[in-house]
Amino acid sequence: GMGWGLLVVGLLMAVYTLLRHGLRSAPRPRARPALRGRTAIVTGGSSGIGEATALELARCGARVIVATRNALRGEAAASRIRRETGNEDVHFMHLDLSSLRSVRAFASTFLRQQPHLHLLINNAGVSTGGTTEDGFSLPFQVNHLGHFLLTQLLLERLRSCGPSRVVIVASSAHCAGRLRLESLGRPPPGLFSAFQDYCDSKLANVLHARELATREQDTQVTCYAVHPGFVNTALFRHAPLWLKLLLVPLAWLLFLDASEGAQVVLDCATQEGLEPLSGRYFTDSGPQQPWAAGRDDRLARALWEGSERLVGL
Repeated sequence: GMGWGLLVVGLLMAVYTLLRHGLRSAPRPRARPALRGRTAIVTGGSSGIGEATALELARCGARVIVATRNALRGEAAASRIRRETGNEDVHFMHLDLSSLRSVRAFASTFLRQQPHLHLLINNAGVSTGGTTEDGFSLPFQVNHLGHFLLTQLLLERLRSCGPSRVVIVASSAHCAGRLRLESLGRPPPGLFSAFQDYCDSKLANVLHARELATREQDTQVTCYAVHPGFVNTALFRHAPLWLKLLLVPLAWLLFLDASEGAQVVLDCATQEGLEPLSGRYFTDSGPQQPWAAGRDDRLARALWEGSERLVGL
């Protein structure tokens, strides 16, 4: 009995592994330019795509600031990256995007301590609901509003260090986003409120990149929104158990790992000659048209003005 059971489990594992490798093509390794003398901030840099991005930027010689909420995890990630790359210029700084006060404190400390900024990677994200100390929905604030404020507070420094780039990690989930301008920042109603909230925040990411590019046309700051692919990260850590049981095997089978997901983020951060594509939406196959709402310039401008009002700029 036991032997048969083990055999069946073994066979299932073998099929699973074959499927996993059959369904997913190996990523092509990309050559990256040297980044010595450049400074990068990666939000949510202590795990997942953020850590993989920070690691690669450090490997290219950049000074990297791992900006994340949990100090223990942030310090550990920074020290792992230093060890693995031999680049001593990797530092943790505390940033909690669910607190606008924390975003302001981070920006003023950074501007005081660091003379340069060339790359801002707005990567941190959460997928589930709740309300922040500022009274906004958690996904909308962490994924969009906190990053919007951060970008505005660092924009002058990015301009003075141009050419510089802002990369915003969005998602193809923007396809289901619906921004209700009259209740911006409040959780949407309905049964699938948390999912809708996440999609709304990702649409906001796509539109943020678009409008930022428009506003920075005459400067040397460019901006890109990125769909990293379906990546197996801690994004679902707050999902209910039934959803986790569904997602975890699926994620392992079909989703990319973090270092694969980081490739398109790194492309937008480092690839030569992307400046004419500022404001565009990128996937692993290069610049793509976002869904219709993600191309709506009036909506992008209204979102910008609404976001300024909500964060008190």
